[in-house]
Amino acid sequence: MRLLFPFLADRRILWILLIINIVGTIYGFYWYKGQLSMTPTQFLPFVPDSPTASLFFVFVLIALIFGKNWPLFEALAIVTLFKYGIWAVVMNILTKMVTGYLPWEGYMLIISHGAMAIEGLLYAPFYRIKLRHLFIAAVWTLHNDIIDYVFMQFPQYQDLYIYVREIGYFTFWLSILSLAITYYLCIRKDRLELSIKP
Repeated sequence: MRLLFPFLADRRILWILLIINIVGTIYGFYWYKGQLSMTPTQFLPFVPDSPTASLFFVFVLIALIFGKNWPLFEALAIVTLFKYGIWAVVMNILTKMVTGYLPWEGYMLIISHGAMAIEGLLYAPFYRIKLRHLFIAAVWTLHNDIIDYVFMQFPQYQDLYIYVREIGYFTFWLSILSLAITYYLCIRKDRLELSIKP
């Protein structure tokens, strides 16, 4: 794992990841356009989950490229990238199990969201997250779960609607797991801590 760190700190890699995440974020908001057009205004910031997560990571990458840290964005990014990355992978696999069919876009989402969950974790040693940043990320993430499964603004997987209560329960505990992983990787005293020099 340690052999990866010089590779991850290479500015060329950071720029490639930045471009990929900008493109993915734009595509993600486009993918949500139908649902966003029907979403009440007060819920708009909480509906496009995955592109918002990758947008947080765009800011993290910009900071790292210039040898800086924006820890609030780091906390929001690692928590939401892992949570919604894993969530999308599970939902698409579940769709395949329920319907017996998954279009090519579903497989693309499995690959892209799996990568999304991993990339946020890989850069954990470079983050400078404090407990206060994790607290704000926790409020954002758990509030988002309430918007999704109390006010029913969750991402639309029509074939899975009959399982919405179970999905909501799974999503809540996925949020808790994401926060716990972030604490373990980024806040505990004996964590690995690396820097990218400007």
